[in-house]
Amino acid sequence: MAVELTKEEARRIAVRAQLLAEPRPKKLLDVVRHLTLVQLDPTAAIAPSADLVLWSRLGPSYRPEQLTRALAERKLFEADALVRPMEDAGNVLAYHDIFGYDSVRDWMKANARFQRDIVKALTKNGPLPSRELPDTCAVPWKSSGWTNDRNVTQMLELMLLRGDVAIAGRAGRERLWDVPERVYPAGFVIPPAEEALRVRDERRLASLGIARATAPKQPIEPVHVGEAGEAAVVEGTKGEWRVDPRYLEGSFSGRTALLSPFDRLVYDRKRAVELFDFEFTLEMYKPASKRRWGYYALPVLHGDRLVGKVDAQRDGDVLRVNAIHEDAPFPAAELRAELESLSSWLGLALA
Repeated sequence: MAVELTKEEARRIAVRAQLLAEPRPKKLLDVVRHLTLVQLDPTAAIAPSADLVLWSRLGPSYRPEQLTRALAERKLFEADALVRPMEDAGNVLAYHDIFGYDSVRDWMKANARFQRDIVKALTKNGPLPSRELPDTCAVPWKSSGWTNDRNVTQMLELMLLRGDVAIAGRAGRERLWDVPERVYPAGFVIPPAEEALRVRDERRLASLGIARATAPKQPIEPVHVGEAGEAAVVEGTKGEWRVDPRYLEGSFSGRTALLSPFDRLVYDRKRAVELFDFEFTLEMYKPASKRRWGYYALPVLHGDRLVGKVDAQRDGDVLRVNAIHEDAPFPAAELRAELESLSSWLGLALA
């Protein structure tokens, strides 16, 4: 029989699962392990998204160099624009390999020597940026998008998802590539796909709290959880959900938080509407005249409600707030305190 939840209960489960309730977590590695991933994005209108996500959980004690150090110490790894716990590497690579298209597999088969040349160069001279690797492809990569003829970078991305190469670090924003045995831990094993998928669904549900068994395809990382957890129904919503039973008990103590536009609490836009009555779109790809909330608006969490968006940006040595869009009433003083905390953490004046 399905667990029956009110919307408030479902929201509180989602907020607790994303480590956005009180008390705050204290350790970077604990946060990443629980969330399972932190998305990397080069946009830094305020700060890189990964840093905003970690600041919103850990508070001002978090420093970006902690993330850099954890990657350098091989406690975390990067793949597919996501930072993940090193112990998840095998599962991540296993379930990536069950997707794909015949055209991609045919292209890699036709370029088997190209792959060997990349591995040989990395074995001898790695870690290396992609521009220092040989392009010996027999069949160029064809695409209608920006990847057309970008043979080395496209092959590296595909080899990364198969575990044939790894990202060893970064020089600025440029990724450094190496052979996997110098990046992943000794005894690293890629499990069978079915086992990896089961673990993935369980870990994802633990980080989301409540989600759908199936959902439309999402860029970067899916939001569905298969048969993980228990069946649930939420008042005022259609269909069945899956809930992690560990969140069905325990008290809730909310707080106010500013979120990255890429934050997993709002990443599933449909779930945000269904559970939080919160409409949100990242508008930096829209012309300025068509934006409703701003170039890089930050969602505002207050307790178990998503209550608005803050249109803010770095402007020299100032964090400038252009507008505050209120979806539901919330204490202005608490939002002001969060903005002051954010500006202080960034070393900027608030305006």
